[in-house]
Amino acid sequence: MQRFAEHVYSVTISLWVGALWAIGYLAAPVLFAMVDDRAMAGRVAGVMFSYVGWLGMAVSAYLLVFLALRKNGAAFRCSVFWLVLLMLFLTVAGQFGIQPILAQLKADSLPREVMESAMRDRFMAWHGVSSIVYLIESLLGLLLVALQGRGLR
Repeated sequence: MQRFAEHVYSVTISLWVGALWAIGYLAAPVLFAMVDDRAMAGRVAGVMFSYVGWLGMAVSAYLLVFLALRKNGAAFRCSVFWLVLLMLFLTVAGQFGIQPILAQLKADSLPREVMESAMRDRFMAWHGVSSIVYLIESLLGLLLVALQGRGLR
């Protein structure tokens, strides 16, 4: 059973970090390049980012429990534990902090699209914050992949 949990540990890290990079740096840019309606592309990208956020929260919950049980109380001295916790914090901040602000700005701009409204500058600023948070999380994900073996020792 322990080997199975170790395999799930490695697979979930790969799944989470792979999803971060595939959606953020492959699917979303292709979507905006291929779909003429930028508002529609934004809505679809938003849904994809939301799914990645929920995936990240589920995976990080598993990883934190795995590490806590594996390390028997020494998880707080494990760099992988803190890395996962930081990535979880960034995911939660994006999902429940930044994304609701962006959604509210879109709603406040109706009946126009947000990029054609007086809310454009505020939306762009918060979108920038969201992009920076996502970039940091993605880079931390690469570090997590590189250091994941430390969680098994």
